[in-house]
Amino acid sequence: MSKKVKNLIEKETAKRLDGLDAVAVINPRGIDGIKTNQMRHRLREKGIRMLVVKNTLAKRATANGKIKGFESLLDGASALVYGKDVSASQIARLLMEEKKKIEALELRGVFFDGEVYQGEKGMDQVAKMPTRAEAVANILGAILSPGRNLGGIFKGQASKIASLIKAVEERAEKAEKAEPAAA
Repeated sequence: MSKKVKNLIEKETAKRLDGLDAVAVINPRGIDGIKTNQMRHRLREKGIRMLVVKNTLAKRATANGKIKGFESLLDGASALVYGKDVSASQIARLLMEEKKKIEALELRGVFFDGEVYQGEKGMDQVAKMPTRAEAVANILGAILSPGRNLGGIFKGQASKIASLIKAVEERAEKAEKAEPAAA
């Protein structure tokens, strides 16, 4: 491949990977074309792309990006799996599902937040992490929980007081009705 072509591929790869926070790496070898295309289609429906690229070009393309440091996952044939608005845990979950469908799929790992999660164990570890939306929901639930509990206590006490007042009113009404009848 000529230097001009390599430079064009490097620029295109850098453009595609620019601004990414996370990337997963898989080995596409051993998977036939039909299964690869089916997997790409299923991933694309979820907003995830798969890019097969030479390791040296990928290293050069990401040298100045946020995902610099994922090079340890590049060994042999590599395909980068990424999404612009998709978290690392979502990517890992989808790849773990694909692994169940395609046994020949080799999961190399995931890179995000400056950390490398190697192999299938690392991918499984990342898949179990909450997505950003799930983490925000968990935090909000933890913040709102004491208020909800306190509101339940007040509501319970208020209903007790209301039932006591109603019972007193009913007794007073019975006493009033019984008083004229006795007179």
